[in-house]
Amino acid sequence: MDLDSEQQTQRTDTFSVTAENGIDADLMRLIRQKNKASMTAKVDPLSRLEGALAVHCRVDLESRTVLNSASMATLFKGYESLLPGRALKQVGMVSATASGICGGVHATASALCLEMALGLKPPPLGIVLRNLLLSCQYLNDNCMHLFVLAGPDYSQQVIEQSNPEIWVKACQSHCRHQQLHGYQHVSDILHDLNKGGALYREALHMVALARQAYTVLGGKYPHSESIIPGGVSVHVDAGKMADFSRILQPFASYSRKTAAVWDEVFDFMLDANPLYEDMGRSVASMLDFGQWDHPNHYDGSYAHCDAWGEKRWSTPGVMIRGELLCTRLSLLNAGMEEFLDYSFQQRSPDEQDLIKADPLGNPVSAYHPWNKRTQNPKSLNPQAYSWGSSLSWRGHNFEVGAYARLYLTAAARKIPDNPFVAATGHSLEFCLPVSGGTGLPMQWRIPPVWNAFERNRARAYSLAFNFSVTQENIAIAGQLIRKGETLTYVALDNNKPGVQLGVGLWGASRGFLAHWAVIREHVIDNYQIAIPSRINVGTCTPGHVPGPLEMALQNTPIIETGFSNASDFSGIDIQRTIQSFDPCMSCTAHVLIDKTEEVLVREIDTHFPAVSV
Repeated sequence: MDLDSEQQTQRTDTFSVTAENGIDADLMRLIRQKNKASMTAKVDPLSRLEGALAVHCRVDLESRTVLNSASMATLFKGYESLLPGRALKQVGMVSATASGICGGVHATASALCLEMALGLKPPPLGIVLRNLLLSCQYLNDNCMHLFVLAGPDYSQQVIEQSNPEIWVKACQSHCRHQQLHGYQHVSDILHDLNKGGALYREALHMVALARQAYTVLGGKYPHSESIIPGGVSVHVDAGKMADFSRILQPFASYSRKTAAVWDEVFDFMLDANPLYEDMGRSVASMLDFGQWDHPNHYDGSYAHCDAWGEKRWSTPGVMIRGELLCTRLSLLNAGMEEFLDYSFQQRSPDEQDLIKADPLGNPVSAYHPWNKRTQNPKSLNPQAYSWGSSLSWRGHNFEVGAYARLYLTAAARKIPDNPFVAATGHSLEFCLPVSGGTGLPMQWRIPPVWNAFERNRARAYSLAFNFSVTQENIAIAGQLIRKGETLTYVALDNNKPGVQLGVGLWGASRGFLAHWAVIREHVIDNYQIAIPSRINVGTCTPGHVPGPLEMALQNTPIIETGFSNASDFSGIDIQRTIQSFDPCMSCTAHVLIDKTEEVLVREIDTHFPAVSV
């Protein structure tokens, strides 16, 4: 459905119990019964910074299908309301708290936003250091997701109970990639994916290395105060860069092993039961703003954002239903719209100061984040089922994730020439540098079907992508230091009168991250943030198209065989689909068994364990 037809869709005064809405009566009753307190609570951003996700599904165990789904953000964070009226020097410190585990990437998005609004251009070394800190956070998060959070869902302990026939096959199946990961049988891998198993423990060790490297350059993890508008406030020298590089070197061989392990697991499970192809299946619709600014091109301005955006090591782009539609940062930003049709949030009625065009003259909607102001709801929206919203691009739904960077970069073929990674139009080719070696070759291919397995497979290969970009930025930092270019930031300058617009188009490990600011007379007038988990678990669009996670769940068959009735149904296929989106908030699945009043509650493990650095 195109944008115009979606905007013309008639809004209903009461929640209609029909298929066209995407949410049926049984699920709405369940949502309201389970979440009465959060539906009526007042917005208090100081006490509601974390939030949670409640996924509601109606399942027919006889036909083995998910009939309907709804993803509910149970709290509205409201941190944007903390920023209007503040001086610009305070913005980064406040906005970085938008996430309890991703402070560095929020600090960077905020810095990019203010650099654009104020006309700041960081020095080359400051740009490179921000890239390196970003990569450390990605290496940390991807290891944690693959082996600590989602990994146990594919372990012996789970599969032996949920699908005993697959465990028997795993014990009999020889590995195809033994020379890359060292395992002889698939069952050996599944055993080491157990919580506390060898792969779990190895991942925690690699996480500790990523955090240790981050602290070498950033001072502390995850909320480094060194990332500021204009660059970074830390000093580095050749010695620090050598320590940083040494700490991360094990990621070369580990990246290759990780990709091989997950290739082995997913290929085996697809061979064991081809129905897994439909688990979490969606059309390939995704958006990313690109990552890792090139110091030779980034100047922070909106006027040149299409040019410096194209030179990012990860290419900006939007793909809708498998078609790459745009790679220009300005148009990606101008096309953003956030709808509250199914949200408990309410938009402020004040429209006298609407932003109608971006600084390049591209029209922006009244629903663009620059124009979003929310207020405490005065009454309950009868259609609402979430504190989240629907973020779309030109009326189209999309998902975000680490995988989007690989997919869009491979398809666009615009990545700058470098010795470690190349885009072919259908794949990314890597040559991972190793000490004293010739390099480790790898290739990730755009898959013919997009599903839960492919989201996580691409995450596994994103370790190689991150490490490749990291190695090139380490080399660039060394060159700059040797030439005496050691300046890492420029001072914050706020001499511009009137209205200034800024947007920080960046990303977290889980997908794109954006901060939008409207500055009036040297203070913040409006500030909005989009985070990846809230995009993926978003509500229906105004045209009743389900959100990304909702759509993936509704396409998911029940492949689990190790249950005789509802009481011993684990819902592992639902859990794997939810985990494939890597939600960064605590998550509970509420599974309503069709034609009964029975509701199963399943906790999804999304909590990072403590790691010693």
